[in-house]
Amino acid sequence: MANEKGITIIGVAIFFLLLVFFPKFIVQHYLLISILFIIAILLPSIIRFSRKSMTSREMVMLAVLAAIAGVSRVPFAALPSVQPTTFVIIASAIALGPQSGLVIGASAALISNMVLGQGPWTPWQMVCWGMAGFIAGLLANTFFMKHMAWRLIYGFIVGFIFGWVMNMWIFFSGFGDLTLETFVLLNTQSFLFDLAHALSNVFFLFLFSMIWIKTLNRFKEKYGVFQEDG
Repeated sequence: MANEKGITIIGVAIFFLLLVFFPKFIVQHYLLISILFIIAILLPSIIRFSRKSMTSREMVMLAVLAAIAGVSRVPFAALPSVQPTTFVIIASAIALGPQSGLVIGASAALISNMVLGQGPWTPWQMVCWGMAGFIAGLLANTFFMKHMAWRLIYGFIVGFIFGWVMNMWIFFSGFGDLTLETFVLLNTQSFLFDLAHALSNVFFLFLFSMIWIKTLNRFKEKYGVFQEDG
């Protein structure tokens, strides 16, 4: 399992570097890149399923949670950066594990953009939300995620990091001069949007994360699922 996590981290890092160093190609072929990324992160689950170490219940559960995370973003589209998607990803990852968090997070971006619009930003969103879930899953059994205060701090930090990474797609796609000043300006202009995302994460995590995690843990115990990833 440790090897699988290491391979996942390396794979996502390589994908992120491709986004940074080949932005023009990403802009032209963003949908293809997004689909290939989804296939890549699903491969471990598909292999486990073929070896019968992953059940159909687990596959269905991942699909349902990814759909909830993605669709829950749509009703909040009129409120820039305010949505429960990040909360669903983080809380689900804490209960189900890092690999599940990665799948739910990356899938949520692709699913929600089927309604809100796909674009060159989609692969970047997939990386951001996927890693938000993956890291939350890695920290699930640590002091940080077991205490509400630290969970809220994590959600708050994720809101800003998400915005800063998303600003990178604009920066590297050639919509301005590639200077530190330009990047700082982008982050300054997005501050209120990033703050709205961070505060909405805190709001949803505070109100719903305990019941969400408890519900998923009961499901795990009742059906004996997600034991390898947790």
